[in-house]
Amino acid sequence: MAFLSPKIFPSASSVRVSVIILFILLSHNVAAITLPKNGTTPVVFAFGDSILDTGNNDYIISMTKSNFPPYGRDFMGGMPTGRFSNGRVPSDFVAEELGVKKMLPAYLDPNLQLQDLLTGVCFASGGSGFDPLTPKLQSGFSLSDQLDFFKEYKGRITTAVGEERTATIISKSLYVVSVGSNDIANTYFSTPLRSSHYDIPAYTDLLLESAINFVQELYALGARVIGVFNFPPLGCLPSQRTLHGGIVRACYEAENQAAILFNSKLSPQIDSLNKRLPEADVIYLDIYTPLLSMIQNPAQYGFEVVDKGCCGTGYIEVGPLCNKDSPGTCSDPSKYLFWDAYHPTETGYRFLTSMISEQSL
Repeated sequence: MAFLSPKIFPSASSVRVSVIILFILLSHNVAAITLPKNGTTPVVFAFGDSILDTGNNDYIISMTKSNFPPYGRDFMGGMPTGRFSNGRVPSDFVAEELGVKKMLPAYLDPNLQLQDLLTGVCFASGGSGFDPLTPKLQSGFSLSDQLDFFKEYKGRITTAVGEERTATIISKSLYVVSVGSNDIANTYFSTPLRSSHYDIPAYTDLLLESAINFVQELYALGARVIGVFNFPPLGCLPSQRTLHGGIVRACYEAENQAAILFNSKLSPQIDSLNKRLPEADVIYLDIYTPLLSMIQNPAQYGFEVVDKGCCGTGYIEVGPLCNKDSPGTCSDPSKYLFWDAYHPTETGYRFLTSMISEQSL
């Protein structure tokens, strides 16, 4: 979420996507930030889980890691970076299409330079969730931790460039948030820790309250334009098909329905936030529809395999199970929607980023 593949997206399409995203930013009053080296450049920040994580988990004690082969095999130099894909992830694509940089660095990377900080960083952590129990179970850092790192970030750039410029950067940036899949697929449906105390309507209410609180906390820290991803069709992820889909590995409709229910609650709450917070521009970003479209109509997008991942058997491998010794890892990930049994390939992520941009207009 470099390997820009012209056979996947020709330059004309990339220009179109860039124009779409820039139009969205302008229509939502995201001003540009004047930086000393790059001229006028927007700033991007990412919060959430492994969908957006660009390597933060490399620097913490966690079992939720991907800093080993074959992860990153299509990244620059074939290096695993902690991104849960064969290459880049949506955080990177958003930053690239805005003309900021091709890769959004992880905030915990000790090699970050001032210019990296000034043009945006990623705070997301694989294994995180809206439910505070989720990162404890999956050894990621929580949304509260991510906010603490963001506060620390503000202090660092205030020291470097002063309060006035820091305030401008913080208020005029684009914030993207993608989190919650782990809550449904892992914490709720794979353990009794929540399902024994909550039914799905009650649990999605708990997640919704956390989501709204997180957006409000970002707003209180100065964020104004915040894009929030809804939940994808979790029951159609290869791992969930394997675990819950029976012998035919069908999509697990209980998880899909849980995602649909949460999404139906999230959208009106975002509308409410925009009315209650005077300067807020919170954008509901639908990932459910485009991902389901790719699963149901693979040939339309050039995919040949959508029910299993490229790594290993593709049925269950993710994280430590997806490693260089995994047998049968595919030779052409661009034909696969999923890289491992939980996360899309670079090609899948690039399509998703494009489609989310289009449906946000």
